[in-house]
Amino acid sequence: MKFSKLLLAMAASGIATSAFATNGYFSHGYGMTAKGMAGAATAMTKDAFGGANNPATMVWVGNRYDVGADAFSPVRNATRSGSDQTFYNAPFLSGVNGSFDSDNELFGVPEFGYNKMINDRMSLGVSVYGNGGMNTDYGLVAHSGAGGASYNLLNGTTALGVDLTQLIIAPTVSYKTSDQTSVGISALLGYQQFEAYGLQAFSDMSSSRANLTNNGKDSATGLGARVGVYHKVNDSLSVGAAYATKVDMSKFDKYQGLFAEQGDFDLPANWNVGLTFRPNDKVSVALDYQHIAYSDVKAVANPSTNILTGSLGKLGADGGAGFGWSDMDILKLGIEYVVNPRLTVRAGYSHADSPIAARDVTFNILAPAVIEDHYTFGMTYALDKSSDLTVSYAHAVENSLSGNSLFTTLSGAYLANSGTETIKMHQNSIGIAYSKKF
Repeated sequence: MKFSKLLLAMAASGIATSAFATNGYFSHGYGMTAKGMAGAATAMTKDAFGGANNPATMVWVGNRYDVGADAFSPVRNATRSGSDQTFYNAPFLSGVNGSFDSDNELFGVPEFGYNKMINDRMSLGVSVYGNGGMNTDYGLVAHSGAGGASYNLLNGTTALGVDLTQLIIAPTVSYKTSDQTSVGISALLGYQQFEAYGLQAFSDMSSSRANLTNNGKDSATGLGARVGVYHKVNDSLSVGAAYATKVDMSKFDKYQGLFAEQGDFDLPANWNVGLTFRPNDKVSVALDYQHIAYSDVKAVANPSTNILTGSLGKLGADGGAGFGWSDMDILKLGIEYVVNPRLTVRAGYSHADSPIAARDVTFNILAPAVIEDHYTFGMTYALDKSSDLTVSYAHAVENSLSGNSLFTTLSGAYLANSGTETIKMHQNSIGIAYSKKF
């Protein structure tokens, strides 16, 4: 298969299946090697995923391609307790008590990278990777206060859920300014799809009722850039840094009554710095720090309590209610050990505080991005001098968050008690990639 056809196939597959929800809706790592080291890759030169990690590293990896896929399993749950189920006042109910698991617990997530040396100082390549998540799906339950009629967790009349997929294609140029230093830049070509259903109870709180929920899939495109620098201090130490601009996306017209700024849902700016220390020929220790600026994307960052402020806080308005996410700061530590010329093993750990506040639990039933800790393992086995297989495993430790239901406040003069809600999630993923040098 020609390279162009392979890239298009991978891109089409990524659109259909990307389903991350680890560090917010960013993956814990990009490229199977990095995933085995908890995502620490800013100062590593192992594969063709510099477009996702640090564009400056691509010129050091030579002619190669990497193609792989993850089996990703997020397990999500939402619980409501203490709700007065005898109360009913359409469109807002006191809510049903109980514990509810989201369906959709297994996703395939492909990745692809390619790099070509133009000369001994310049390379051209491309990294194809996915973000996303929020892929929740909750069913209907009977509500005693509504005469036994069935409603979802957010009091809508159909199944409840959202589905967000983000695909980024990152053409990359990398250049050695010296024998120790390189710079790089990637264009970030963004494509995303979104669908929401089951939000009928919020129609009176939307600036565009017809564009709030149950409108099928909508898509958006956008453009941004990532720049990076890499430097070999000496044979034992290398450092790197990268910055990605906000990817300015077109609007989800079918959901302009849901997301703030009339359906705008940009990819947030982010930056990362890292170092890799090699005490000997067998051991590499990588340490990364990443910052994701969710607070600069109103659809994600606006507090859900904005819905209480009248017309200015209506869903879809500039100040409309969002998920209330704050910025994320992630610390990543990875270790690699060369067992023998054929086998290399890896392990890693990362930590970040959840971006969600207790006040925003109700809206985040749709997007329970409460994961804070990842433990990862991986290995590479050389098939021959030019090709190898890499596998990785990641476990995201279960975490939860509780808060008072937003419906208690929305019920106003009726003083309905909608109780306390808790969201929780844990994840497992296992992936494999094939790499070829040429």
